[in-house]
Amino acid sequence: MSHPLEDPLYYLDNFRTLTQWVAQRYDDLLDARERALLHQIHALPECAAALLARLVMRKGSLFRRSSLGYAEIEALDNGAAALSLLSDAGLIDLSPQLPLEALFSLLKKAELAQIFGPSAKSLRKQQWYEALAAQDWPPRTLHEWAPKLDDCGIELLFADVYERLRLMFFGNLRQDFSDFVLADLGIFCFEQVTFDAQSRGFHCRQDIDDYLRIHHQREALERHGGAALDSEEGLALIAYQCANPWIEQRRQRWLLKAADSVRKEGESERSLSLYSLCIEAGARVKQVRLLEKVGRLEQAWEIASDALQAPRDSEEEQHMGRILPRLERKLGKPKTASPAAAPTEHFYLQVERASSVEMAAADAIGSEQSPVFYVENALINALFGLLCWEAIFAPLSGAFFHPFHRGPADLLRSDFVERRREVFERCLGYLDDGSYQQRIVECFRRKQGIQSPFVAWGWIDEPLITLALRCIPAQHLRYWCEWLMRDIKRNRAGFADLIQFYPEQQRYRMIEVKGPGDRLQDNQKRMIAFCHAHDLPIAVCWVSWCEALA
Repeated sequence: MSHPLEDPLYYLDNFRTLTQWVAQRYDDLLDARERALLHQIHALPECAAALLARLVMRKGSLFRRSSLGYAEIEALDNGAAALSLLSDAGLIDLSPQLPLEALFSLLKKAELAQIFGPSAKSLRKQQWYEALAAQDWPPRTLHEWAPKLDDCGIELLFADVYERLRLMFFGNLRQDFSDFVLADLGIFCFEQVTFDAQSRGFHCRQDIDDYLRIHHQREALERHGGAALDSEEGLALIAYQCANPWIEQRRQRWLLKAADSVRKEGESERSLSLYSLCIEAGARVKQVRLLEKVGRLEQAWEIASDALQAPRDSEEEQHMGRILPRLERKLGKPKTASPAAAPTEHFYLQVERASSVEMAAADAIGSEQSPVFYVENALINALFGLLCWEAIFAPLSGAFFHPFHRGPADLLRSDFVERRREVFERCLGYLDDGSYQQRIVECFRRKQGIQSPFVAWGWIDEPLITLALRCIPAQHLRYWCEWLMRDIKRNRAGFADLIQFYPEQQRYRMIEVKGPGDRLQDNQKRMIAFCHAHDLPIAVCWVSWCEALA
């Protein structure tokens, strides 16, 4: 699906690819209006289709005629008629009624001054709008607002449908047409996963409706805070439950953000109610902390005790393990035994002040015989990603459904590993039969530059991979793989900053660097405890600055 960028209408090819893909694969999920729109798009003359593609790919749905100067469209036969053709097809409105807010988004301050008179110089555009918005300004066309301005407004109609089509193609609203361009430029390369016509992100129309509903309520929450929850849509979404598990997970994340928002606004009781409805990881910890803050200690203790008996994840277990003893002390209850802290190696280093404390430590610690590399989360993730590439990119239903996946769509869902258990076990089996080193290096060479959720190509190279495989025992690499598979969302981060290799002894150690005033983060503490439990070599280096000698 490559479109040479030398073709000035490359973007039209991309637009047609998306619309045709959706028409072919999702016809049963389209309604009559959407099918009619797709038919209209495919029947447009090239000049009109190109202009429509330009408008769809731009931000928003309101534009000025003066901003639509596209030489490649004007060069086409009847290129000048593209606007009229789109208007005649009912795809754009050439005289939309503009409310005050839309007018301010389209015009510059100097142009607005021709309508409303000069503003106070200290007022920003948004402040000027807010001052005027207190008055009643009925919507008007751009010509009615500014008759001396030789311009007109244009509204892209059916913007909601184009959003739905993009969602149906990508399976999310993060990606857009820029992915086509980045792929054509060779900046992004994507794994070519075989999937059949039944591989789709959505299986019924309700799935799409639910996704969009959550997305729009999330936007409303960001714009209006807790007030967005008072709307009919907000209240309905709180009480709703999506039938599709992964879309329900998105609703749960929205619910957690909603609870956080009203908590910050001082609505403790409402926040507690929302936290109690939410099963997203982190909700119970925030609920317990808020209960403690408002003095409902007994209820906080009950929830924390239950959570510690059956934690939702290792992060919740860690937090509740800290909170529960404090609640027990306040309530005068018997103290729960806390796990002993991991006896980690610590050492101290004084170095000259530098812009990067990690690189300063690496330079001071490393030697030719025992080199040190600043790898942070990159190395272990890459070794896992290369060893288990086959499992990560397994063509399971619902994992891949378009050509621009950076990774499987279900990567962060709770059943990601279990759905691929057999393939993961086969990949980990290479650690047992000794073929893992060759397989990892070959995968590195073969997949160089292809987008992966685990391999950050700019951080690693083949000499580093080869050295790591020489010094990290197979059993240790298995432990690291199992650590990642336990909780991919959280355990991809928290690895030590540095790794030191001792090639002659075929061993290594990981080193977490902490500069002046820094401290270990929770995910780093969990990772260090994991290292201790499995005898994986790790140390913490505490760095302080020393003044350069005169």
